[in-house]
Amino acid sequence: MGNNLFSHGNVAGSSFSQLYIQLRKKEQRIYTDEQVSRLPVIEDNHSHYNEWKYRRQSSERLVDYLANKTRALNVLEVGCGNGWLSAKIAEVPDATVIGIDVNIEELNQAKRVFEKENLQFSVAEISDLSNNEFDIIIFAASIQYFASFKKVIDIAMAMLSEDGEIHIIDTPLYKSSEITEAAKRSRLYYSGMGFREMSNYYFQHSIEELQGYNYKMLFDPHTLSNRFLRKRGLFYWVCIRKQ
Repeated sequence: MGNNLFSHGNVAGSSFSQLYIQLRKKEQRIYTDEQVSRLPVIEDNHSHYNEWKYRRQSSERLVDYLANKTRALNVLEVGCGNGWLSAKIAEVPDATVIGIDVNIEELNQAKRVFEKENLQFSVAEISDLSNNEFDIIIFAASIQYFASFKKVIDIAMAMLSEDGEIHIIDTPLYKSSEITEAAKRSRLYYSGMGFREMSNYYFQHSIEELQGYNYKMLFDPHTLSNRFLRKRGLFYWVCIRKQ
């Protein structure tokens, strides 16, 4: 996930991919083909079981939302990783899905595991597809790998169809006052894992950066109603509409 909107260029983008995959291996986030085919469901004793429990809920909400549109959808997932979410979205009737990433190892796994006529995976950056038009563009756990929130969102907005939407899920968004501490936590985490350089590729974005866009919070984990109704989730679900 991510691309040269890091402002580091393609060479550093390659360095990012290498660091990223090494880190994921250490974090036990590289899965077997069998495990990937079943995601977001994973065995109860897996170290990341709780994380996948939340991702299952957020992905089900998104897929249901897209299915309720009851029309053909041309969908792009930016930073698709091993492709599990793109594959789930491809189950929506009349949906055509493209998943892109710069992480070749996981992308090759996605191609190997998920073979659907309406689904394709490509090693690409979002700017590579700027001449294409999409009804839905999804950033799932990927927007934090872009240095400029505004730049990547503006690129995506220009690629939307007339009534298109951008969806951001499974992504930490902070208040502006929280950014400094969040960045500090990230640096400490990556240093502790032995991948200090990764903090150069991981960016904290604020909710205030949504100002100026036509957006709606489709899920807010902090509302009293969601807490009361036990609608679990760790992150906001943001929908940015073209109109």
